[in-house]
Parts: sequence; C-alpha cells; structure tokens
Amino acid sequence: MAKRPWRIFRQIERAYTRFSYSKKLNRIPGAPVTKLRVQVMGEVNRPLRDWKYAGHLISLLNIQISDYSLEAVRINLLKYLENEVKNFLFIIRKYPHHVVREHPIVYGGMGVAADRISQGMRLSFGKPKYRAAQIYRGDIILSIYFDNENFISIVKNLLRIARNKLSGNYFEYVGENIDENEIVKKIS
Repeated sequence: MAKRPWRIFRQIERAYTRFSYSKKLNRIPGAPVTKLRVQVMGEVNRPLRDWKYAGHLISLLNIQISDYSLEAVRINLLKYLENEVKNFLFIIRKYPHHVVREHPIVYGGMGVAADRISQGMRLSFGKPKYRAAQIYRGDIILSIYFDNENFISIVKNLLRIARNKLSGNYFEYVGENIDENEIVKKIS
C-alpha cells in the first residue's frame, strides 16, 4: 500500500502511548524506529552560552511533523553547515516520540477480495506506521549556534530552507545569543 500524504496526520491528536510500571510492558508493540538519527551536531562539547550568535526556527502553529521531514532538514542543513560555516553547533530540539497509526481501508478499486482486507470500523484504531514530533506554538524546533558575524546571512538562508521543508508556519530568529524564553515572548 502506498504511503499516505502527511496532511492527514498534520493535526495534533491524543498521544498514542502505553504506560505500565513493568518496563517490559511499557512500550508500543510494532512501533517503527525513528528515522531521525542524530540530534546534536558540530562542536558538541562547547556550552551554549559561549556562542556569540544563534539562529532558531520557532513554530507559530500547533502541528505534527514527521520524522522523515525532520531527518531531511537535518541532512540538508548539515551539508551546508559543514561546507560553509565549519565552526557551529546544530541542535534539533524536538524528538519524534508520537506513534502515528494508520487504518488501511480499501475502497472499490480492489474488486473481489476487498472484503477480506477492509473490515469497516471493526478495530479501527489502526496499526503503528510512522513517528511524529508534536510541536506547539512557541516551541523551538531547531537551533544553530555560531561565532562569526559574516555567517548571519548564510544561517538566515538555511533557516529559510528548513522552513520550506517543514509544513506549518515558523518564525526565524538570527542574531545575538540571548535567552530563548525572551525570543519566544517577543513573538507571542
């Protein structure tokens, strides 16, 4: 079956989680592995307050973002950062914990065997198919820290590329490395 378009899963829904005091039972069976491999890249050992400039991508909507698109943004931005900026710290702040379920409904196109695949609304909660990060208004999705003032225009362009790869509306901040809470208060 083909992959469904992400616009059907874009709205935030109740988190599909399983809680148990037993560690063995405290997981979702059949949940896919996340595609997001690395979250912190660049000069990892340097503290955040030591960087002179920062660039943040801040969400303006409540939205779900797939792990595929977060990984695509990570790969694309890291390629440019390693070639152009070189001295940086790149952090993806949101992790795709949410398991998205899909109910495979077959419509009239299958013909004879359609009744064996689709059972209507019986057990309609679906099977775990994808992972998503649930992002709320004012959440910082990714951050880029750097020292050289000449790279401000490059980082602005990279945040624009990231904004175009992700669904939803975002605010791009590039400037002095100040407290993130102050930046979020400015846009609210």
